[in-house]
Amino acid sequence: MMTTLPVPGEFDDELPLIEAIQGGDRYAFAEFVRRHDPWVRGVIFGVLGKRDRLDDVSQQVWTTVWTRMRDLREKRRWRHWLYRLARNAAFDAGREIARRKERRLASVDNDDLAARMTCDGPPDGGLEAGEGEREVLKAIAGLPPLYREPFVLRHVSGWSYKAIADVMNMPVDSVETRLVRARRFLREALKGQDT
Repeated sequence: MMTTLPVPGEFDDELPLIEAIQGGDRYAFAEFVRRHDPWVRGVIFGVLGKRDRLDDVSQQVWTTVWTRMRDLREKRRWRHWLYRLARNAAFDAGREIARRKERRLASVDNDDLAARMTCDGPPDGGLEAGEGEREVLKAIAGLPPLYREPFVLRHVSGWSYKAIADVMNMPVDSVETRLVRARRFLREALKGQDT
């Protein structure tokens, strides 16, 4: 029987871990979480734009990964699969946050609401929040999700344009366009901050 060697660059270091996880290896799962939790949290932040539910949603994602990893048939597409799990969990959390906010708004006056509003920063392990960084974080959180998500993946999680394009299922040109627009929005939002 003839076997073919993988083309250089095609081997994915995560495949042995994924196979071990599919076999029930909790140590492999812990290592997988350690390696990929920062960018999963970046995806969640990219969708939500807030940190207040980040830990809960991240834990939900990892619980789902543990219970559904055996169902992953195309092991080489694990990053796409994990990205979609994180993104969908963040969207679900966002809808729940919106429902709670609507209920709360019905019973809270405007002065009380203004006193409660806070600016959330990026995921833990992302940017540190000094006085100047707080304004940047506030501006990032204020980006429309369409632009915030690729911005966080690129500038907080350090993903390449191609990796972002692959998981978001869009051309690299579209990623570049969204990043240019995100940066433009941020420049505008921060314009008066330097004075």
